[in-house]
Amino acid sequence: MKSQSLSLVLVLICTAGFSQGTDSADYFFQRGLQEKMERRYMVAYNDMKKAMSVKSNDADYLTQVALCEVELRKYDLALINFQKVDSMRNGDTLAIQNLANLNFFSHKWENAVKYGKKCMEMNLGTRMNYLIGKSYYELENYGEAYKYFQLVMKEEPQNAEIPYLLARAFVDMSNYRAAAQFYEKAISLDSSKARWIYEMAMVVSAIPNDKVAISYYELAAAKGYKVDNDYIENLSIACIGAGQPERAITLMQQLLDKKPADLNLLYNLAETYYHINKYQEAIDTWDKILYFDNKNARSLYMIGMSYQKKGDKDKGVALCDKAIEMDPSLRYLKTEKQGMGL
Repeated sequence: MKSQSLSLVLVLICTAGFSQGTDSADYFFQRGLQEKMERRYMVAYNDMKKAMSVKSNDADYLTQVALCEVELRKYDLALINFQKVDSMRNGDTLAIQNLANLNFFSHKWENAVKYGKKCMEMNLGTRMNYLIGKSYYELENYGEAYKYFQLVMKEEPQNAEIPYLLARAFVDMSNYRAAAQFYEKAISLDSSKARWIYEMAMVVSAIPNDKVAISYYELAAAKGYKVDNDYIENLSIACIGAGQPERAITLMQQLLDKKPADLNLLYNLAETYYHINKYQEAIDTWDKILYFDNKNARSLYMIGMSYQKKGDKDKGVALCDKAIEMDPSLRYLKTEKQGMGL
């Protein structure tokens, strides 16, 4: 009889404890909501976590905790909690919209596309065409990115980022003429981006249209683009293509003061001298290449060609033959230059 009474007392105690715990969770949850309304997000977050310690699988609790985490920039935690809500309540609009944005901000591009498309199906959120298009761009799916970016350009005609991203996409596809058109559009919308202008110069040079490229290189520098070694070298190459060899030589010599052992730069300089009939300067420059690389048969061959151009045919032919012995493939260069009358 006493045993039965003790069991009943224990049941009542357990039931009372459970009831108090539930009441406590509701209390902290409501207090957390009030703090959240007052924008005291950290206090609200701590109260809601106390509530969650009792009711960890309550979707309403999880949603509010996740919203606080978003405000506190705890994006990874918010992403986890909204995923839990989405698994508990299929079609939860708040969870889906936040999952689209959080996956996007976290660079989880495939999930951003997934939830972005769900948002569009449910008519949720804003700028979902941008979110999906940018995600496809980052996934290097340029076909899908192009489709969505076309929609964004209609929605946001002044958004310079969209034609810029399309320009970059066409560069990756080696379609430089299309890229140039989109660069031009982006720059017309925002002419302050020196980096965009510099990229436009490189693309135009690749078309090639070096005279126009030079104007963009100069504009980029005027807009504040750093005139570093790469800038000087690219500008010098454009000058060669635009028929400005003397300017190209000045730029390359300026660069060689900083990079005296750059073999590609030395070769370009030697070639430029050669093509404007400054054969001794060309020989001296190719000699510098041989100093750093005495197995460079192509430079030796061009020294031989330069001597022939200077009128010392026997010496020139002997050097060319020696170069061909070092690298038999240079026979094709000999045939090519003879055909061009060089």
